[in-house]
Amino acid sequence: MSAGVVQAIFIATQGGQAMQRVETANALEGCGLEGDRYCTRRGYWTGVDECQVTLIEGEVLASVQAERGVHLDAGQHRRNIVTSGLPLADLTAARFCIGDAVFAYDRPRPPCRYVESITEPGMTRALGARRGGICVRVVQSGRVAIGNAIEVLSG
Repeated sequence: MSAGVVQAIFIATQGGQAMQRVETANALEGCGLEGDRYCTRRGYWTGVDECQVTLIEGEVLASVQAERGVHLDAGQHRRNIVTSGLPLADLTAARFCIGDAVFAYDRPRPPCRYVESITEPGMTRALGARRGGICVRVVQSGRVAIGNAIEVLSG
């Protein structure tokens, strides 16, 4: 079942660095996105509260930007994959594939104050506890790309 599509992909090579938009990324089993701060163990939350890969809904970002005026189009949301056409709540307890990679839902990912300290005032409140996205684990390595369908396998 196709449930959505990848709208954008972002990585940052170390904690605090600006997110960089990429067209494709290698998802590495048990690690995250190749070159991303959490896969290389250089993220701000490494060893404390890290996620292999984070997803956020593009529809949420558009709404937040319109409502609050915060900038979100260049990865300021600090999430790896922006989706569209898929309520991320539908992935709770699910396995799903994007491109050649398989992911498993881990937990919700509310924004923290740190994201605001490296972006702009109001970011944490704008994203809020229920709109911050989700954490997922890579359970099978593969390549993901902008435009890939998100296919729910189980849940």
